[in-house]
Amino acid sequence: MPHPTLAAVTARIQARSEESRGRYLDHIAKARKAGPTRNGMSCTNLAHAFAGMPGNEKLVLREQRKPNIAIVSAYNDMLSAHKPYESFPAILKQAAAEAGGVAQFAGGVPAMCDGVTQGMAGMELSLFSRDVIAMATAVALSHDVFDATLCLGICDKIVPGLVMGALQFGHLPTIFVPGGPMTSGLANDEKAKIRQLYAKGEVGRDALLEAESKAYHGEGTCTFYGTANSNQMLMEVMGLHLPSAAFVNPHTELRDALTAEAARRVLQLVSTGEHYTPIGEVVSEKSIVNAIVGLLATGGSTNHTMHIVAMARAAGVLIDWSDFSELSGVVPLLAKVYPNGKADVNHFHAAGGIGFLVRELLDAGLLHEDVKTVAGEGLRHYAAEPSLAGGKLHWIPAPEKSADENVLRPVASAFSADGGLKLLEGNLGRSVIKISAVKPEHRKVVAPAIVFDHQDDVIAAFKRDELRRDFVAVVRFQGPHANGMPELHKLTPILGVLQDEGYKVALVTDGRMSGASGKVPAAIHVSPEALAGGPIGKLRDGDLVELDAEAGTLKALVADEEFAARTVPATDLSGNEYGTGRELFGLFRRNARTAEEGASPLL
Repeated sequence: MPHPTLAAVTARIQARSEESRGRYLDHIAKARKAGPTRNGMSCTNLAHAFAGMPGNEKLVLREQRKPNIAIVSAYNDMLSAHKPYESFPAILKQAAAEAGGVAQFAGGVPAMCDGVTQGMAGMELSLFSRDVIAMATAVALSHDVFDATLCLGICDKIVPGLVMGALQFGHLPTIFVPGGPMTSGLANDEKAKIRQLYAKGEVGRDALLEAESKAYHGEGTCTFYGTANSNQMLMEVMGLHLPSAAFVNPHTELRDALTAEAARRVLQLVSTGEHYTPIGEVVSEKSIVNAIVGLLATGGSTNHTMHIVAMARAAGVLIDWSDFSELSGVVPLLAKVYPNGKADVNHFHAAGGIGFLVRELLDAGLLHEDVKTVAGEGLRHYAAEPSLAGGKLHWIPAPEKSADENVLRPVASAFSADGGLKLLEGNLGRSVIKISAVKPEHRKVVAPAIVFDHQDDVIAAFKRDELRRDFVAVVRFQGPHANGMPELHKLTPILGVLQDEGYKVALVTDGRMSGASGKVPAAIHVSPEALAGGPIGKLRDGDLVELDAEAGTLKALVADEEFAARTVPATDLSGNEYGTGRELFGLFRRNARTAEEGASPLL
């Protein structure tokens, strides 16, 4: 039986979404066609669709009998996570042909790396790259000659964008194909220590670069539990991956077997078969609730307080931060993966991984079991892990016990009784905070505000030795409308240094922190943002600010009449409007929804 809170939150979402979800399901029902999609196309259109294909595939497509799979990929060879995708199309095409279908590379989508752009101007394109990816996915599928889709993407905005785009073709079965994490390199806590030493000027750039290169050293996803690996967890608990496919390393026999199986499996889900499973029915109110639960149980990325909202809206499902917060009260924290612990995702996978996690949550009534997935009816399919025997792929039950309870625990001995994310409310608006890595003694801070309009101003003040005191750093004009809401991850090392020195410090911002937000309390995504007249813009240097993660409050301790009478000062944002392609994103900034609504200009 579902946990009462799980049932209540789901019922509330279903009621809230009744009209929008009904409209969406009606649209995808009308889009479904009998037989292969390309049946009935004019000869000219069809000839264009297969003109560049090799002989046998051209014949198959011309006959209009067998299903055709679209491959939509985020491959590029600059980003370690997406480099493995270089070889995937050939594997997928061969597997599809052997299973009686055809696969065509339908299109590529852009894939930018927050790790490369962190603190740079290009980071201001990062959030909205998700919406560009959604549109690019739609363009790839717009030729309307496909019966199913395979989406190849991993990192921060790429997976949410692919989901949002694929859901516009919600009548098509869709499987997400992961590439896997890089093997473990320099320990994440050691990497963080070097960053702090560099911030204090105790080691030079050579030492920092050497440490970073040892941490990020080969093909595959970065191994810490940030947004990219949170994405992979979400695709599992939402039923869009093959079970436990997320964290198998690239260029292994098992990885290639899972890739080939994705092509074979999606052919079994097409409309002409017995197991028709369109993505628009896999992504439902219940699977969205499962996504939130998975995020909370693993201490996942704060970015998903926007991305899950945007993905849900693409399927007609309406959620907000109150849903996250209410579920957080009953979902236990079962995983400790950096920055919430010392382990990386390879250690998490070896300890029992997603299969163990799903089984524990299902048995506790904290996940909806009665959902559609690409593996079949019911989420219990995901309480398993893949194995190769005699060169053949099959699934075995997830381990009964965690191999390392420092990394992964059962519900009965969870790391904490509640989840890693909380909603904060008060006279500064609504925001979210990730507390799974914040020690209890740091979860409440009452201190004077120091107000900044740019993260570089915080760093400059630190270098001038002006921040060795108790304070709340208020970094405003960082929201979607102001500058595209870049992550402010450059602030993590210096705030960590000050906290370690014994000062009470916190961050309050209408911007984002990294998906690997760590040990310093940070009230992020404050809405409404300063540029929209939000009260965060009314704060002045010296105002007492109270951030209480346990109580769920975020307040300026300023007399009500005085605070109400203040106005948000004007600020010069012209520097956010040009350079590094930012000129092209003005339309996105002007039309973005609030962070709590997913920050998308499209939905």
